[in-house]
Amino acid sequence: MKAVIRSPASKAAAVLVVAAIGAWLGIFLSGTVQAEVGPVETGMSLRPALAGETVVDASPLGTLTFDTHDAPLRLRITLENIDQERARAFLEDPRLTERLPELIESDLIDGVRLLAIRSLLCAGAGALIAVLMVFRRPKVALLGLLAASVALAGTGVFAAKSFRPDSLIEPRYSGLVAAAPSLVGSAESIVTKFESYRSQLTKLVTNVSKLYDTVSTLPVYDADPRSIRVLHVSDIHINPIAWNVIRSLKDQFSVDLIVDTGDISDHGTKPENKFVEEIGTLGVPYVFVRGNHDSKTTEKAVAKQKNAVVLDDQQKTVEGLKIYGLGDPRFTPDKTTASNPDPASLEQFGRTYRPKVKDADLVAVHDGIVGRGFSGSTPMVLAGHAHARSTTMLPTGTRILVQGSTGGAGLRALEHEEPTPVQASVLYFDRETKRLQAWDDITLGGLGEQSVYIQRHVEPEPSRMISPEQLSAPTPSGTISGTPSPPAG
Repeated sequence: MKAVIRSPASKAAAVLVVAAIGAWLGIFLSGTVQAEVGPVETGMSLRPALAGETVVDASPLGTLTFDTHDAPLRLRITLENIDQERARAFLEDPRLTERLPELIESDLIDGVRLLAIRSLLCAGAGALIAVLMVFRRPKVALLGLLAASVALAGTGVFAAKSFRPDSLIEPRYSGLVAAAPSLVGSAESIVTKFESYRSQLTKLVTNVSKLYDTVSTLPVYDADPRSIRVLHVSDIHINPIAWNVIRSLKDQFSVDLIVDTGDISDHGTKPENKFVEEIGTLGVPYVFVRGNHDSKTTEKAVAKQKNAVVLDDQQKTVEGLKIYGLGDPRFTPDKTTASNPDPASLEQFGRTYRPKVKDADLVAVHDGIVGRGFSGSTPMVLAGHAHARSTTMLPTGTRILVQGSTGGAGLRALEHEEPTPVQASVLYFDRETKRLQAWDDITLGGLGEQSVYIQRHVEPEPSRMISPEQLSAPTPSGTISGTPSPPAG
């Protein structure tokens, strides 16, 4: 039905509104333009927006947002593929490297120009069709087309005039924190070496190419659904946030059991016992060893929970894994006891209990120093205490994995300028050999931060021989990776 509007002003306003809606739908349906920017294959799209910006989607590495212009348009560039051969040629040939800024700028301009033309045609067609459908008069439809064209041309000019090249040195990044430095580079070097937007475009494209090239050569571990998945947590220190993290990781990674290497409480008091009741709601076995902040009362409270498996100088088979657990010899809140014995005595404490280990696939203790005492008796030792993640391969073939604080060290996070990150790991054990195949380290930003990244490690020799340690040998030493930390207490 043809619209009837008597007032010329009202009619003109109605035409403009309908044309604007049609133009907006036309742009929205205009799709994506494929363009090569150097060695990167991209998809470009344009959408109306409240604020002008350019978004570079480098999924799965992350997203960069630049405040490039003031016009109400959002330019989205999706990195869809990297031409590996072309990327290597650019990165290895000095002559091509010198031409790269010019080529990238030219390719980007060509892509944006093609996108602008396509968006303009789609917007014009949308405005024309919309006005024609509403008013059923070709002349009125042509007026709507003209109005939409003028408005879009003005918007394009506004975007070009308000373009800010230096916005490329101040991106907003979201995604994998681990990829951020490689993707956008050091902020200091960008500021000190920034000469023009061309140089920064080159840096971005080059870094993305290198990063994709690196990722393509990394060893890939595809977690076999038949593997035993263990979630390793530690040092929760009565932080309720930890339960949300544990529950989420349990579900997302489909873990079979959870191993907690201690310090679930802070003072080991009876009022803190209610905190451990969440264990019974997790729905998977929860293996627990006492930490130096956990009292015997804490240990008993954990043992009462459904699914809980408390180990203190005991070995049990849980979900197919033989696990030996030993509680920490200290209770720090008790000031009448020695809370920080020397490392040699802690290691000797572990050695004392080493004969109790009977072909265990995994040993769980609170302190990694105690864990060294089990060198040569098991392929894998899990520990915590240090509030910083690290892994050590001992000469005997025993790997010690020290977990960070899954509770962000609780209220202790307020004692330091930098927040303690929330950390946990998912370990993948072969169901037949019971050997570790790989593990994922998960890190969330600490108090006041909202960052997250996951890093996968593949065990290089899962079937390595485990050699019994000679008691006369000196204190074990091995290759260590991770962040060292003094005893956390």
